[in-house]
Amino acid sequence: MNWTQLKCLLVFGVFAAIGFGPVSPGCLIGLYSVVVRPPWMLRAVRNLYHRQGQPLYPAPTPEPQSTGQTRIKAFLSFLTLFLIDIAPYPVTPSIAIPLILIRPRWLLEWVEQLYAK
Repeated sequence: MNWTQLKCLLVFGVFAAIGFGPVSPGCLIGLYSVVVRPPWMLRAVRNLYHRQGQPLYPAPTPEPQSTGQTRIKAFLSFLTLFLIDIAPYPVTPSIAIPLILIRPRWLLEWVEQLYAK
Protein backbone atom coordinates (compact mmCIF):
# COMPACT_ATOMS: atom_id res chain seq x y z
CA MET A 1 0.00 0.00 0.00
CA ASN A 2 1.42 3.37 -0.98
CA TRP A 3 0.98 6.84 0.49
CA THR A 4 -1.57 7.93 -2.14
CA GLN A 5 -3.72 4.89 -1.37
CA LEU A 6 -3.74 5.79 2.32
CA LYS A 7 -4.72 9.39 1.60
CA CYS A 8 -7.49 8.32 -0.79
CA LEU A 9 -8.81 5.77 1.71
CA LEU A 10 -8.83 8.44 4.41
CA VAL A 11 -10.70 10.91 2.20
CA PHE A 12 -13.31 8.39 1.09
CA GLY A 13 -13.62 7.13 4.67
CA VAL A 14 -14.55 10.68 5.69
CA PHE A 15 -16.92 10.90 2.70
CA ALA A 16 -18.57 7.67 3.87
CA ALA A 17 -18.97 9.07 7.39
CA ILE A 18 -20.50 12.37 6.25
CA GLY A 19 -22.14 11.00 3.11
CA PHE A 20 -25.58 10.50 4.54
CA GLY A 21 -26.81 13.81 3.18
CA PRO A 22 -28.22 14.75 -0.21
CA VAL A 23 -24.84 15.86 -1.65
CA SER A 24 -22.08 13.40 -2.51
CA PRO A 25 -18.65 15.08 -2.38
CA GLY A 26 -17.01 12.14 -4.17
CA CYS A 27 -19.40 12.45 -7.11
CA LEU A 28 -18.94 16.20 -7.26
CA ILE A 29 -15.16 15.76 -7.42
CA GLY A 30 -15.65 13.10 -10.12
CA LEU A 31 -17.92 15.33 -12.19
CA TYR A 32 -15.47 18.22 -11.83
CA SER A 33 -12.58 15.98 -12.89
CA VAL A 34 -14.40 14.78 -16.00
CA VAL A 35 -15.39 18.29 -17.12
CA VAL A 36 -12.24 20.26 -16.20
CA ARG A 37 -9.65 17.42 -16.22
CA PRO A 38 -7.34 19.02 -13.64
CA PRO A 39 -3.71 17.85 -13.81
CA TRP A 40 -3.65 16.96 -10.11
CA MET A 41 -6.26 14.22 -10.64
CA LEU A 42 -4.17 12.46 -13.30
CA ARG A 43 -1.10 12.70 -11.04
CA ALA A 44 -3.12 11.31 -8.12
CA VAL A 45 -4.34 8.32 -10.13
CA ARG A 46 -0.86 7.61 -11.49
CA ASN A 47 0.56 7.84 -7.95
CA LEU A 48 -2.20 5.51 -6.75
CA TYR A 49 -1.01 2.87 -9.21
CA HIS A 50 2.69 3.37 -8.51
CA ARG A 51 4.28 0.38 -6.85
CA GLN A 52 7.72 0.57 -5.33
CA GLY A 53 10.27 -0.47 -7.95
CA GLN A 54 7.66 -1.29 -10.60
CA PRO A 55 6.62 0.85 -13.56
CA LEU A 56 3.02 1.74 -14.25
CA TYR A 57 1.04 -0.52 -16.53
CA PRO A 58 1.64 0.52 -20.12
CA ALA A 59 -1.41 2.50 -21.19
CA PRO A 60 -2.59 2.09 -24.78
CA THR A 61 -2.68 5.16 -26.99
CA PRO A 62 -6.34 6.22 -27.10
CA GLU A 63 -8.13 7.24 -30.27
CA PRO A 64 -9.32 10.91 -30.31
CA GLN A 65 -12.97 9.96 -30.87
CA SER A 66 -12.90 7.43 -28.03
CA THR A 67 -11.71 10.15 -25.61
CA GLY A 68 -14.92 12.10 -26.16
CA GLN A 69 -17.00 8.96 -25.70
CA THR A 70 -15.12 8.15 -22.51
CA ARG A 71 -15.77 11.65 -21.15
CA ILE A 72 -19.50 11.35 -21.89
CA LYS A 73 -19.72 7.89 -20.29
CA ALA A 74 -17.75 9.03 -17.25
CA PHE A 75 -19.92 12.13 -16.81
CA LEU A 76 -23.13 10.08 -17.06
CA SER A 77 -21.72 7.48 -14.64
CA PHE A 78 -20.87 10.10 -12.02
CA LEU A 79 -24.23 11.82 -12.55
CA THR A 80 -26.01 8.49 -12.01
CA LEU A 81 -23.96 7.84 -8.88
CA PHE A 82 -24.79 11.34 -7.68
CA LEU A 83 -28.52 10.62 -8.05
CA ILE A 84 -28.24 7.18 -6.44
CA ASP A 85 -26.16 8.60 -3.58
CA ILE A 86 -29.20 10.48 -2.29
CA ALA A 87 -30.20 7.16 -0.73
CA PRO A 88 -29.47 6.77 2.99
CA TYR A 89 -26.45 4.57 2.20
CA PRO A 90 -23.22 6.19 0.88
CA VAL A 91 -22.88 4.38 -2.46
CA THR A 92 -19.90 6.25 -3.94
CA PRO A 93 -17.44 5.50 -1.10
CA SER A 94 -18.63 1.89 -1.16
CA ILE A 95 -17.51 1.69 -4.79
CA ALA A 96 -14.39 3.87 -4.48
CA ILE A 97 -12.79 2.14 -1.48
CA PRO A 98 -12.54 -1.32 -3.13
CA LEU A 99 -11.23 0.32 -6.33
CA ILE A 100 -8.53 2.10 -4.29
CA LEU A 101 -7.54 -1.15 -2.59
CA ILE A 102 -7.66 -3.41 -5.67
CA ARG A 103 -6.39 -0.88 -8.25
CA PRO A 104 -7.75 -2.65 -11.34
CA ARG A 105 -5.85 -2.05 -14.56
CA TRP A 106 -8.98 -0.96 -16.45
CA LEU A 107 -9.39 2.04 -14.15
CA LEU A 108 -5.92 3.38 -14.95
CA GLU A 109 -6.52 2.83 -18.67
CA TRP A 110 -9.89 4.60 -18.39
CA VAL A 111 -8.36 7.64 -16.65
CA GLU A 112 -5.49 7.79 -19.16
CA GLN A 113 -8.05 7.73 -21.97
CA LEU A 114 -10.11 10.40 -20.20
CA TYR A 115 -7.06 12.69 -20.04
CA ALA A 116 -5.82 12.04 -23.58
CA LYS A 117 -5.70 15.09 -25.80
